[in-house]
Amino acid sequence: MKSRYACFPFIVPLMLFLLSTCSINKLAINAVSDALTAEGSGEVFTGDSDPRLVGDAIPFAIKMYEALLSSNPNHQGLILTTGSLFVMYANAFVQGPAELLPRIQYAERQAAMERAKKLYLRGAEILYGGFEKKYPGFREGSRGENFPKILAKLKKADVPALYWSAAGYLSAFSLNPFDMTLGVKIPELMVLVDRAYALDPDFNNGALDDLLVLAHASLPEALGGDKSRVETHFRRSLEKSRGRLAGPYVSYASAVLIPAQDYDAFKTCLETALTLDPDADPANRLVNILAQRKARYLLDNAGLYFVDYDTGDWDD
Repeated sequence: MKSRYACFPFIVPLMLFLLSTCSINKLAINAVSDALTAEGSGEVFTGDSDPRLVGDAIPFAIKMYEALLSSNPNHQGLILTTGSLFVMYANAFVQGPAELLPRIQYAERQAAMERAKKLYLRGAEILYGGFEKKYPGFREGSRGENFPKILAKLKKADVPALYWSAAGYLSAFSLNPFDMTLGVKIPELMVLVDRAYALDPDFNNGALDDLLVLAHASLPEALGGDKSRVETHFRRSLEKSRGRLAGPYVSYASAVLIPAQDYDAFKTCLETALTLDPDADPANRLVNILAQRKARYLLDNAGLYFVDYDTGDWDD
């Protein structure tokens, strides 16, 4: 009789282990997801000094995060990281390089812009999907009866996802302002950006102010643009970044000074951006390097943007 039951102390733990394997896998995936999306994890990209290295690495990272997200679809950190990486990659390594191509490479430039738009939308849709999981009815947006209630529920912790989803959709729209499907969504996005600003006006060293400079300077009033707010947000973006980011200068020069045909201010603004030391802000080293690359291109090709500028060749 003793031998018949002697194995029970071993069988029971084994059965419990087999029965709990799925739970253990889920715990492991959650642990990995938490580690890979912890605060500051993005600095491995934004703090690098080699744009090519980061540009080559991000596609693999995106697919890795997508694979994790497919196994852990409700993890808000994974949703934010995956969606924002799509938007970052589209801006820095697809649209950005395409803008620097010579005008005679129109077909290649256009193909890259179309690809960037698709990547922007993929990222923004992932982020919007995350909000829908967290706040059912969110996707209905301003057309839904519960939109004011959802706006009231949004918290400071939601600001990063609000920023990146708005940046994704607005950037996609900027590449094709005749896309009416996106156009009808823009006023809703501006409301969400304003809500994000109310929750955390200092987010990411003035990133929301920089986004609002671009949006208010570029969008018509019917879609939420307001040129009277541009100067205020530009000044705040400089204050909040403590003058260490080149991006606000490049945004202002592109969105405000080119349309105003103010070359002197344009030149001063971009030259200021070029004087900044990328190493002074290690967490944003790559961001500054890329912004300064664009600043140099704009200065060197001013003749493409200013009617009274007497140099510059459209065929270069």
